[in-house]
Amino acid sequence: MIIIYHNGNKAVGLSNSYSIDKASGLSIIGFLLLLAKQYPDAILVWCHISLKGQLNIFEIEKLFHHHKLLLSYHPSDILFLDKSIGYVEESPFIKINKSVTFPTWQMSSLVGGVHSSILLALKDEMAPDKNFDYFLCSLAKLGMRKGLLCYSEPKLLKQNPDAFLTKTNRYILFRFVKQHYKTQWIFLLLLNLLLYERKFPIVPFICSLFYKNRSGINIALDGIIIQSSKKVIDKRTIDVIIPTIGRSNYLYDVLKDFSRQNLLPSKIIIVEQNPEEFSKTELDYIQNEKWPFEIQHFFIHQAGACNARNLALNQTNSEWVFLADDDNRFESNLLEDIFQKIEQFGNPVVTTSYTQKNEYKSSIKVIQWPTFGAGNSFVRRDLLNKVRFNKAFEFGYGEDGDFGMQLRNLGHDVLYLPEPEILHLKAPVGGFRTKPTLKWQNDAIQPKPSPTIMLYQILHTTQEQVRGYKTILFFKYYKYQTIKNPVLYFMNYRKQWERSVFWANELKRAE
Repeated sequence: MIIIYHNGNKAVGLSNSYSIDKASGLSIIGFLLLLAKQYPDAILVWCHISLKGQLNIFEIEKLFHHHKLLLSYHPSDILFLDKSIGYVEESPFIKINKSVTFPTWQMSSLVGGVHSSILLALKDEMAPDKNFDYFLCSLAKLGMRKGLLCYSEPKLLKQNPDAFLTKTNRYILFRFVKQHYKTQWIFLLLLNLLLYERKFPIVPFICSLFYKNRSGINIALDGIIIQSSKKVIDKRTIDVIIPTIGRSNYLYDVLKDFSRQNLLPSKIIIVEQNPEEFSKTELDYIQNEKWPFEIQHFFIHQAGACNARNLALNQTNSEWVFLADDDNRFESNLLEDIFQKIEQFGNPVVTTSYTQKNEYKSSIKVIQWPTFGAGNSFVRRDLLNKVRFNKAFEFGYGEDGDFGMQLRNLGHDVLYLPEPEILHLKAPVGGFRTKPTLKWQNDAIQPKPSPTIMLYQILHTTQEQVRGYKTILFFKYYKYQTIKNPVLYFMNYRKQWERSVFWANELKRAE
């Protein structure tokens, strides 16, 4: 491990006996790249000289439990690109929980670290910007989709320092958006700043047009071997939870797939729902056939996946829990291979590839996932003591995303695994499923978006992200509704948005 101390402009000191002589005339990142070439198997740590006494040196090597990590930390809520970046990105990587390890591409020059192999993977394709913060954010933004795992990590410091003021710059903001997003986003950024902040930074906007997009930069990370030093698996036992309603044939096939696993689950917890008062179970085969694992079957007359999953979670007792669905199909090596991947990456929450037949995967690399799959995820059970599916989302959308955010806010990232795969049959709903009565369905002004989607926005995104979503939805929704007069449409849309906010807050209070 090599620690580079800097004053914000240049390197001013190194740890141990390493020489600082070659830093003369080089930017901080230029010096880091030089060190990476000289020491290709080192962890390179940067730290502002004013925080030298706060650097948690003895914790750093534990934090870098494998080589595809980029960590940094800044205590301020206002980061390098300021909160306006929320106007152009909806992901959970914008609103950072500073008290825990949290996934984000928003890196800081204040303190951080990376393995030399990551910098060597750039192969001179990315110029060493003089602005260290810009370089780090760019590296993280581009590297995330290539499999680089990036985090805000408070454990880099022994304690939070006094407030560090962050100077934001609209020129840099527009440049960053132009270089890392599609071009239309700089227009939307300008529009949102005008609409919501009454600002019109036309010069930064025009200047950004002269920068080239960086999406084509090749960060060759595939050759970096990952093997985490974290021990996240001990007993290799797993319980499975499956909510089901009216899909007995599909569920039977799922149970058969589990019975053929090389590594059998300890217990499968099935919560069968049928809201009809005098209905009876359709799952006779649970009792009529022999299964190589325990099956705990609940038959309830209350519909709702959130309630069903919470009921099942309360019955788990194995080391791991597989949140499954009743229309999945998978090979006999699923559980065995999942554990191998979890050991490799040292992460206690993973979501698998979950494609339908003939559908392409969203990614072929292990990456940080912006959402969570309630029917295709594996979670270490001790994490589940503090999270549950929020029943405010019942019969709507967003409960799985909310569940993932609960885990992230406890300090546990969600990794996407392209392999092994789970096939999602997307089975038709059961014949006796009843459409729930929603509180707002008789409103004269129907809420837009759905109040549960709005609830997710309120709970887990920044004000700028909510506003950016409002603008995007305004344009997307226009072609699907009947009011074609733009002025009348705007007035109606504003009323629909207000009703959505109202009902979202009602759901929040009820929960």
